[in-house]
Amino acid sequence: MIIDLPSTTTSQVNKKLVELRETGGAVALGRVLTLVIVTGDGTEVEKAIQAANDASREHPCRVIVVASGARQAAPRLDAQIRIGGDAGASEVVVLRLYGPLADEGAGSVVPLLLPDAPVVAWWPTDAPESPGKDPIGALSHRRITDAAAEADPIAALQKRVRSYVDGDTDLAWTRLTSWRAVLAAALDLPPHDPVTAATVTGAADSPSTDLLAAWLASYLEIPVRRLDHPRGPGIVSAVLERASGNVEIVRPDGKVGYLTQPGQPDRRVALQRREVRDCLAEELRRLDADEIYEITLRGLANIVRGAEEPAEDAGAQA
Repeated sequence: MIIDLPSTTTSQVNKKLVELRETGGAVALGRVLTLVIVTGDGTEVEKAIQAANDASREHPCRVIVVASGARQAAPRLDAQIRIGGDAGASEVVVLRLYGPLADEGAGSVVPLLLPDAPVVAWWPTDAPESPGKDPIGALSHRRITDAAAEADPIAALQKRVRSYVDGDTDLAWTRLTSWRAVLAAALDLPPHDPVTAATVTGAADSPSTDLLAAWLASYLEIPVRRLDHPRGPGIVSAVLERASGNVEIVRPDGKVGYLTQPGQPDRRVALQRREVRDCLAEELRRLDADEIYEITLRGLANIVRGAEEPAEDAGAQA
């Protein structure tokens, strides 16, 4: 069910939510958090809502979408409430702000927050310079960004380094979960020689490649080269150098990786690029600070960038 409330106020939106709850169309009980999605009033709105709806099946929540429209328009708030099949396991409130109201997203959100429930802010595309200092970010326990969705992903990642505060995370980091798990599991197998150096290869504009290299540099305390791959976007390979032989993962097609290490048979491992909904659901599982992500951000300064000779295959974005 979709209810449109054109030229309305947050008070009227709240009144309508209470009315729907009392008539049995929407229930706030069981909602574990409020997810605030901050975006422009474009095509990305529906994509973000769909991802949030899918994630809400694991984390029932109230989803508030703050979509800023034309700032030259007259001040107006158009709202839309979605419940039932149009809202997954959540209730969705879409606020479209025009004119001077476009800069008042936080004031529009506060009356609609679930009481005594944590708040998570998510910027699906362009994030503010410092999410923690943003008015909506300041209301939130967790702040989720996505450097890969911005015009200059590497520059966006450097902004995350400068602006990090407890509670920040980025989906470019979440996409590495499978890569990190496979590499950690490989090092648990014999021979247990120490890793002396590593090389991570990927597209020049892949923030996930940078983060994987920084993670290895930080936690193994080794020199790590970050090479640019000339053809495919995303992570293409990761090589850990050891005296007994290298541990190597190569992902030629963006879906399946090939793990090679001494003393073990070659194996295929699933490394398909994760959907936004899966990354979002993973991030909603925790509301505390991600210390590993923080340490990895600091480790970006320790990686050595370079260029690789053209290769035959390319991977897809991590």
